[in-house]
Amino acid sequence: MMMKLYNTATHHKDEFTPQNAQNVTMYCCGPTVYNFAHIGNLRTYIFEDLLSRTIRLHYPLTHVMNVTDVGHLVSDADDGEDKMELGAAREGKTAWEIAKFYEEKFWQDYDALHCTRPTIISRATAHIPEMIALVKTLEEKGYTYRTSDGIYYDTSKFDHYDALVGHARIRGLQGGARVEMSDEKRNPTDFALWKFSPKDKKRQMEWDSPWGIGFPGWHIECSAMAMKYLGHTLDIHCGGIDHVTIHHTNEIAQSEAATGQKYVNYWVHGEFLILRSGKMSKSGGTFVTVDVLKEKGYEPLAYRYLCLSAHYRTQLEFSYESMDGATKSLKNLRALSCQIKREASGAKETAASSEWKKKFTAAMEDDLNAPKALAITWEVVRNNQLSASEKLDFLQFADTILALDLFSEPAPETAVVLPAEIQALVDERAQARAAKDWKKSDELRQAIAQAGYQVKDTPKGQEVTKK
Repeated sequence: MMMKLYNTATHHKDEFTPQNAQNVTMYCCGPTVYNFAHIGNLRTYIFEDLLSRTIRLHYPLTHVMNVTDVGHLVSDADDGEDKMELGAAREGKTAWEIAKFYEEKFWQDYDALHCTRPTIISRATAHIPEMIALVKTLEEKGYTYRTSDGIYYDTSKFDHYDALVGHARIRGLQGGARVEMSDEKRNPTDFALWKFSPKDKKRQMEWDSPWGIGFPGWHIECSAMAMKYLGHTLDIHCGGIDHVTIHHTNEIAQSEAATGQKYVNYWVHGEFLILRSGKMSKSGGTFVTVDVLKEKGYEPLAYRYLCLSAHYRTQLEFSYESMDGATKSLKNLRALSCQIKREASGAKETAASSEWKKKFTAAMEDDLNAPKALAITWEVVRNNQLSASEKLDFLQFADTILALDLFSEPAPETAVVLPAEIQALVDERAQARAAKDWKKSDELRQAIAQAGYQVKDTPKGQEVTKK
């Protein structure tokens, strides 16, 4: 295997060499379960799934993903509310109920996108003792100091704090930018390891510690859980590009200060999914979820196809027009794959099909070049020099990585004859949508629903079914 990965720490593609060929270790930053995951979040998990599937072609893999169910504050500055407590207040539920509900929804979306479940799912609230022990180690080694609101890590005492992102970017983190400066913080980049519970308010999630009742900082969670399951040095650590400057930089500082060993050999980060108005995020209050895609008639795997059509290190602009294109391409690829399967007497590996599989694998091993792997797949299905059995052999292999359910036969279409008055409402709604009169469109949807019919917007137009 000659797999190469772009390593954020070295700023170039490095040949991947695991510490132990019998057990590759990979840690991926998981969801903060205070709200629905949006499709921008899920793009990261799709690229991580491609990575895990490609690694497993050659090596056993232990893949750990955390679930942040406490301690992730709304700000990078160690202030503001905990996102779990915020979610509980928003919905009138307990923080524990919020965590359970949104974690279950996350895994539903994760499965719908055919992402392979991690080997170990590690919840923050189940690892408080490990986090306290790690903070104690840092305290004993002189890396911490106490303020009125918590125990902080002194970044000036770690010589290579800028190793992941570079000195210039770290210097840019001045007070008032992403990291707020308080009277008690020694350095703008210092961060909380353990936060004290407010004196005037009882938190739903809090624990006793050597420093008082409180809860862990977000950064300490990942280090404690990653090293518990994967050892002091990880082969690969993945996440979104937004984690590089603060979260992952802080993970390196606290982990390497505690152990004296290199924390991660390969840092792999995925780029943003963007809207024309900018990066998709929950803080703006408008974001697209898998359920929204379904309501509009899109299959989740059409979104996976869209993500595979762009390299994970390039920004991908989302639009419903692009989803229409991905839907059409996936439908056509499946139709050809199903036709090939019907024509073949069975999968047959030959020198020719083996060569195409090698080309596909080489594309994926070249820093997960999924667009090239997709292009190779299209070349194979259109190749008149290959037999149906050879094509089937290739497609069965390719779909172990693409995970697009290539042999899924289309469901038979059922026509619904609508009463004249319902058809009139549907036609009027189509006109409202064409005029981008979304208010009227929603009103007409409600009128149709009250009459006993359900309308969905699909790439082919409105789909109406009887309730």
